[in-house]
Amino acid sequence: MAAAGSVLAGPAGSAFAAETGVRADLRADVNRDGRVDVTGGSDKTGEDAWSVDRGAVFLPNIDDDSKRCPVTAPDGEPLTDAKLAACNDGSDTKVNGTEDAADLARVSSVPLPGLPANATGSLKLATGGKHAHLFLQRAGKWIPVTSATRLTAAELRSGVEFGVEATDVVRDTAKWDGRAVVRLTVTSGQKSTSDAVTLRVAPLLTQHHLQDTQQVMVSKVQGDGPDSRLQREFVAALEKEVEKAGVTTPLVTFEMYADRWAQDFVEPAYVSMTGPGGQRQVMRVMLRSAQPDRDAGRELFERMRGRDIGVVQVTDRAEPDDWSLNSMGNLETIPPYAHAGRSFPAGRIIMGERKDSGARPSKVMRTMLKAQGLQDPLLLDTSWLGVGHVDEFVQFLPADTPRGWRIGIADPKAGLQLLRDAKRDGHGGTKMFSVPGRGGTPAPKETIDQALASRHLVADNEMAARRIAANLEILKRETGVTDEEIVRVPALYTRDSEALTADGQEVPVPRLTRMGAGSDLVDSLREQGQQKWLAENPAPGAAAPATVRTSAYVPGAVNGVLLGRDRYLAPRQWGPVIGGKDVFTEAVTAVYQRVGLKVSYIDDWYTYHLGMGEVHCGTNTLRDATAAWWQRPAANRNGV
Repeated sequence: MAAAGSVLAGPAGSAFAAETGVRADLRADVNRDGRVDVTGGSDKTGEDAWSVDRGAVFLPNIDDDSKRCPVTAPDGEPLTDAKLAACNDGSDTKVNGTEDAADLARVSSVPLPGLPANATGSLKLATGGKHAHLFLQRAGKWIPVTSATRLTAAELRSGVEFGVEATDVVRDTAKWDGRAVVRLTVTSGQKSTSDAVTLRVAPLLTQHHLQDTQQVMVSKVQGDGPDSRLQREFVAALEKEVEKAGVTTPLVTFEMYADRWAQDFVEPAYVSMTGPGGQRQVMRVMLRSAQPDRDAGRELFERMRGRDIGVVQVTDRAEPDDWSLNSMGNLETIPPYAHAGRSFPAGRIIMGERKDSGARPSKVMRTMLKAQGLQDPLLLDTSWLGVGHVDEFVQFLPADTPRGWRIGIADPKAGLQLLRDAKRDGHGGTKMFSVPGRGGTPAPKETIDQALASRHLVADNEMAARRIAANLEILKRETGVTDEEIVRVPALYTRDSEALTADGQEVPVPRLTRMGAGSDLVDSLREQGQQKWLAENPAPGAAAPATVRTSAYVPGAVNGVLLGRDRYLAPRQWGPVIGGKDVFTEAVTAVYQRVGLKVSYIDDWYTYHLGMGEVHCGTNTLRDATAAWWQRPAANRNGV
C-alpha cells in the first residue's frame, strides 16, 4: 500500500503552506493507548502503516446495542438466515446511542489556529469505503460523513473528532484486507493540503484457556420425556459445579431448538480495541458453525445478539466435505506462543481434517479464520474418530511454567494398562462399567476380561494411540512443546457399530451399548445424539477402507471443561470399581492433580457419552477477552 501521510497538493499546496504556515494533520490511536494524541508525537510515527504491534484499530460494528434488529417478519414469521444476519449496528449510517458510539474508533484533526476564514475541509475514506462508515462529531451528535460534508474554518481551527466503524469482519483478504484510509483535505481558494491515517479492522479471535471463564453456556431441552428430564438433571448439576468453581454469572441457556450440543453450533470469539481511558472495548462475536441446516445457530441472532454481542455466519455454497467437521467442537485454540520465528500472541486455532479421505472443514470458514492474520489454523488428523472433532483427544491447560500452558492428551495406552493391571491382580471378572441401568435400558454387563479379549478393542486403541502420537508430533513441531509439558490422560476408544431403533433403523453407537430393537435408548440417540447429525449429513466421500472410526469407550476425560485456572470438570468415568474405587477416576484425578488442577466430575453417560460426546461437547464458555491481543508472548525456552 502506498504511503498515505501528509501531502501538499502540488505547487498550490506548497503555496498554501507557505502563505498560511498550515498543514493538514490527522491523527488516530496508533499506539493503542485509548487516546488520540494531537499535541505530541506519540501517534504520529507509523500512522500510514499497520502491523500486529502498532497501528490504529477499529471495530466491526456487528452488535445490536439498542436491540433494534427484528427477529421475525412483520407477519410474525421467522426471518431467513440471511435477513437475520443482515441487521446490526453497522448496517445503517446512524450511531444508535452512547453504547454504539463506544464502538467507534476515534480519529482527530490537529487544531489549525492560523487557518484563513474562507478555508473548508472535506473527509473521505480513500481506502475501504465499501466496508466502513465515517462519522463526524458536530454539536454533540454523530453525523455520517458524505461527499457533501464540509468542515468549517472554525471547526478546523479548534480540531474535529471523527468516528470510524467497519460493517463486517474480514472474510477474504482477496476481497478486503481490513484496512481503511481516512483522508482529510483542507482547501482555501485554489490551494489545498491533506493528510491521511490508516486503520485496520480488529481481527476476529477465538478464545483460549489462559483467559478466565466468565460464563458457561448449555442447552435446555423442553418436554416431559425421560431425555428431557435427564438433560434438566445435567443442567442442574452443571450449575452447581460452575458455582463451586467461583463462576458467579448465571448460565446462558439455549432453549429454542432442542440441540443439546452447545459446543458445536457456536464458537465464542471476540474483537477488541483500546477505548477511552485505556480500557479495552470488547465485543463478543458468536461465530455460527458452517452448518446452515443447524437451526440452533439462529438462536444466536434471536436471543444472544445485543449490546456488545454480535454474530457472524458464513455462507459456503459448496457441498461440505464432511458435515461433522464443520461443528465447532472441531475448533480449539492453542494458547499464545512464539516458536521458530513465528508468534501467535492471541493463540492459534486447531481444526480436524480426515487425511484418509481428504475431507476438510468448510473452505469459506477456514479462509475467514486465516484472513484475520493472527491465528492461522493448524489442521490435525481426525480420520480415526467417528465424529471427527479435535476436542475428543486434545486440550490445553494453564501451567505455572515459562510457557504458561501444557497440552493435555488422551492416552489409550494408559487406559489399556489400567485394564491389564486389574486383570493381573485378579479382577478380570469385574464389570467394565459401574454405571447403573436407566429405565428399560440395562447396565452394560461387559467385564474387564471380555473387554481385553474383544476382537477389536485392543487393536483399535493401539491404532488410536498411533494416530494421537502423530498429531502430538505436529503440535510439538509447531509450538516447541516438550515431552515434560504433556499431560497424558488415561482413555479408551471403541469402534462404532450399529444398533436398531424401534422402527428398524440402524444407528451408530459405541459397541458397549448393544441393545435390542425397540430400545428407547437407541431411539433417543437417533433423535438427540451426534448420531442424528451423522445420519442426516453423511460425508460425500467415503473414508479409505482401512480406516476404523472410533468414539470414547470410557467417557473421554480430556473432553471436559476448564472452569477456572485450577478447576477442571470431567465426565464421570463410570469405570471398573475395585476395592471400592473407580480405577479410571482414580487415575484421571491423579494425572490432573499432578499439574495443579482440582478435578470434579459430572455424569453425562446417558445425556452425552452414548451420543458420542461428553460434557465439553454439551457446553460452551465465555472467557475474559480484555487482554491486549497484540502483545506478543516471550519466546519459549526451546524456541526463538
